[in-house]
Amino acid sequence: MSSDISLPSHRGNRFYQGGAATFVANALQAVNFLGDRFLRKSHHSLSAIEDLYRHSMDSAFSVTEAFLVTGAPHASAYYPRDFAWFYPDVLDPETIMDSQDAVRRARLLEKSVRLLLEAVRADVVTTTIVPAGRGRYLGVNYFSRPSDTLLGILAGLQQMTSAEERASSHLAMSQCAHAGRLLLAEYGGDLKRAILKLASELEPYDGGAMLCDARAPRSAATDTRAERRRFVTNACVYTTFVWGLQLGIVDENELKRLLGRDLAQYKKELFHVFGKDGYIRHSLDGPAGSPVSSVALDFVSVHRGFWDMNDASERALFAATTDLVIAEPRFRIPSTFHFLVSADNPRNKMIHKIAAPAYQGRSSWPTFNVEFADRMLDFDEASGSDTYRTCAQGILKDIRTATEVHGGYQELISEQGLKYRTWAYKGAVAHSWFPRFLSVWRRAYGTPLLQWND
Repeated sequence: MSSDISLPSHRGNRFYQGGAATFVANALQAVNFLGDRFLRKSHHSLSAIEDLYRHSMDSAFSVTEAFLVTGAPHASAYYPRDFAWFYPDVLDPETIMDSQDAVRRARLLEKSVRLLLEAVRADVVTTTIVPAGRGRYLGVNYFSRPSDTLLGILAGLQQMTSAEERASSHLAMSQCAHAGRLLLAEYGGDLKRAILKLASELEPYDGGAMLCDARAPRSAATDTRAERRRFVTNACVYTTFVWGLQLGIVDENELKRLLGRDLAQYKKELFHVFGKDGYIRHSLDGPAGSPVSSVALDFVSVHRGFWDMNDASERALFAATTDLVIAEPRFRIPSTFHFLVSADNPRNKMIHKIAAPAYQGRSSWPTFNVEFADRMLDFDEASGSDTYRTCAQGILKDIRTATEVHGGYQELISEQGLKYRTWAYKGAVAHSWFPRFLSVWRRAYGTPLLQWND
């Protein structure tokens, strides 16, 4: 395979949104789910973790793929947020099997990020992009407008531009970094416009913190709760601004003018409203309940995201919220360190009662558990302690076990610890989330789970 990863710009792509686009996108997605329901073949019988990983990488980063997706039944649609939430470590050298694997990953990441940047240029900043054939794409929001779409795009760019910062023998890494810098230069103006527009949409809450969802829901990784005033959506927006500054896309004074405060004060106010009870409340909108009923696992945010653990009060809020999750039996699959999204099942829309009940609540997302473990390690590193390392190791150990038992890295695990299955969702293997697991395993245990000879 050639090591040249340069790609031409696809000027023929067209992006559409609106009522007609939404109707067509929903029809295409229904076909995708039905096809998965009736046509998905039983998974291969591999059980050794190394064999499972090799199979997953060959599938996730196949040269025939047009875009980086998870492997779920809805994966024929493209979700920009996934680059932040679910596969932020695609280019970690320690997870790359050989030079061909490196080239495939770099090529697919560049193709994917370029397409998303073209969508931003077309002013299509939506939760979901559905391919409609011949370079045509439908931008659609499932349930609410996005809070983390731009975050995902910036995460993809960050992966590319920093690809050569970690020691690697693969030429594709430096080529990918160069390609990322070219994309940043070409589309930086479009990203700036979109980020400043997002900043202008924030509104004050009770005269205090600026929220992205003060009046209407905004989506994040657990968007089908369709709730307002959620911590995770606002943490995503804050992180978008920080990453925009780090990449040189926006100027801090421009953001300060739109927000009416600097980013440090903005974050402090978010902590004040969401952490006033001494832990991070999932949502400000809703009835008061017990502390564990007010918490959701998505508070961990994203890799190198909202939580930097630099401040003692921030660490205290994180620790208090983490301790609530760890201590509450309803948050955990029995006899495991698999943590569920929430202790109480959130309200569901009708489609979820048919297709995916408990998808956002009483199920375990292995990728959220991996990020939970990584934030625990962030806390320990910042505080100079080993408070959570054993728990983080337990999370990763149980995910490894589930991967071997179920024949691959699962997108979801049921409340009973089984493969997540509903009538319209047979249970997907989340191939492209697997490298992130290996990255955090290496951090938690100090040695890699898998080693490659290339």
